[in-house]
Amino acid sequence: MPTLPWITPNAADPEAEATVMASRLEVKSLRQVPGFFFASIKLWRQARRSDGAWGLSLRAQLLKRTFWTVSAWSDKKALYAYAGAEPHKSTMKRLHKVMKDSTFVFWNAQVSELPITYEEVERRIAEEEAKGGTTS
Repeated sequence: MPTLPWITPNAADPEAEATVMASRLEVKSLRQVPGFFFASIKLWRQARRSDGAWGLSLRAQLLKRTFWTVSAWSDKKALYAYAGAEPHKSTMKRLHKVMKDSTFVFWNAQVSELPITYEEVERRIAEEEAKGGTTS
């Protein structure tokens, strides 16, 4: 299970509040895993160079066809700027057809609480899925 550990690309005031986004992304078949994995690495690299990125990590459970992300941002504007910029925008549009399921959760956290653990990510995503939240 490859995991790119939490990195802090831009320093933030420990008293500041971060916008956190976590996702669970599942592809339809094992044949699609390598392409999705390499695309995920490309987008992780983009995120770490993005303005307002305060932390990020990627976990790939390759045999389960599942990818997890967690990132912390200065605000929603910075997060949405990353999501709307290339290569993220066109890559996600292209990869949408290989997706089986995805769940996204957003919350605020103090910078002093970073990094966010995958235990926390899994808990929040399970809660979101249980209430029928942001899945596709």
